[in-house]
Amino acid sequence: MSLSPRLMMRQSQSLVMTPQLMQAIKLLQLSSLDLENYVSQEIESNPLLERAEADGPIGADGGTATAESAAPEAADWLQHDLPESRAALETDMGADLVNMFPDEPAAQPSGDSYVASSWAGLGAGADDMDASLESLPGAELSLPEHLEAQLGLATTDPAVRMIGRGVIDCIDEAGYFRDDPALLAERLGVTREEIVHALRMVQGFDPCGVGARDLRECLAIQLRERNRLDPAMERFLEHLDLVARRDLPALRRLCEVDNDDLHEMIAEIRRLNPKPGLLVGGGHVQTVIPDVLVRAAPDGSWLIELNTETLPRVLVNQTYYARISQHPMAPGEKAFLAECLQNANWLTRSLEQRARTVLKVASEIVRQQDGFLRHGVHRLRPMNLRAVADAIGMHESTVSRVTSNKYIATPRGLYELKYFFTAAISATGHQESHSAEAVRHRIRQMIDREPPASVLSDDAIVQSLRDNGVDIARRTVAKYRESMGIPSSVQRRREKVASA
Repeated sequence: MSLSPRLMMRQSQSLVMTPQLMQAIKLLQLSSLDLENYVSQEIESNPLLERAEADGPIGADGGTATAESAAPEAADWLQHDLPESRAALETDMGADLVNMFPDEPAAQPSGDSYVASSWAGLGAGADDMDASLESLPGAELSLPEHLEAQLGLATTDPAVRMIGRGVIDCIDEAGYFRDDPALLAERLGVTREEIVHALRMVQGFDPCGVGARDLRECLAIQLRERNRLDPAMERFLEHLDLVARRDLPALRRLCEVDNDDLHEMIAEIRRLNPKPGLLVGGGHVQTVIPDVLVRAAPDGSWLIELNTETLPRVLVNQTYYARISQHPMAPGEKAFLAECLQNANWLTRSLEQRARTVLKVASEIVRQQDGFLRHGVHRLRPMNLRAVADAIGMHESTVSRVTSNKYIATPRGLYELKYFFTAAISATGHQESHSAEAVRHRIRQMIDREPPASVLSDDAIVQSLRDNGVDIARRTVAKYRESMGIPSSVQRRREKVASA
């Protein structure tokens, strides 16, 4: 066979990642808060996008999306027949992307002036000023601002104030001074003694214990404030490693106290705050809002629906587009307006398709974890992304994006969708595998119920689990126990004896 250049014609299929497809993929993995921010930015940059009114239609038929509308057999966008020219794309993740955006263009409205996404997350409009000013949270001082306010009252010397601000800048959010006084003195052009003097002044500020260089000094400052820093307590603080190991006999010898005094000292230490800086500032806690709601139906099944509060709803103002397009425009202006219309239509479709995909994945998770919803964590089944993806005809990467940063409210509580995906642990005999999360729950229950006189070792836990049909190794039990913050049997025995 000779090697020579030749011209050949070849027909092939490929998946092109258009900006619209990339936008759809991005929307899938956004949390409800990030999605709201993204839509707000799109509305600001696109003059054809507007927020829907609060009393607008929820869906194309005026109803709320439920699990029935997201079932695999439903005649929705997930079941569009693909043209033959695109059939080769029905592999892996490409199938999900093609199904999300069929060839047919979005139908234009015949009578209405607005094209709306059919999922009504009711967001507050820019002109919504009904909320009173009293309902708005007040500005909370951060830890540096709180300390600087006290610095202004503690001294009037400008030089000391300058050094004190330098010390405060080196205090982390937990309240600890995390710099070397000598290096800070070199940066500020002062002596080390001046830095130490300013640091001691800051250590007298509120909250008590702020400005400490380590845990021992933090606890000593708080004990000194309570007039409890005697020589025995100072020796106690010098051997905090023995406290962590619960080595009470060694502590009694070093502190030269009896058993009752030692227990009193430990109780005194427990009442202190090891991170005093967290008492100030920290911001407001953001409440988690579920994306999917699950409740029991009268017939014993589960009703699954999307939380409309997390679904931003936007409108495409066709009237404004028609009015502007009637005027003569430059080529650049006409291209900009056409791009805005295209982006607006794609965004409304992407939001609807995102909602359907989330509901479809959540419905399959609820179906497979029915035992957990009815009986609790011990009935949680092992499940992976492939099991859900195969059941609903999607790719694993699509399911992974859908379950990221999204929460589901169930009768058992509020859970992240990722919570239900756990590894499988083999069972003895020919029984069904156990979920790793369910096994961790069993281990915690066994340790919580153990009597002080008979603390369970890891080997005893392994034997008990195997008697109940769980084939697990000792190192796995130790790994699960440590991941839950449970100390070893030796440390638990010491704690139970000390608290007895």
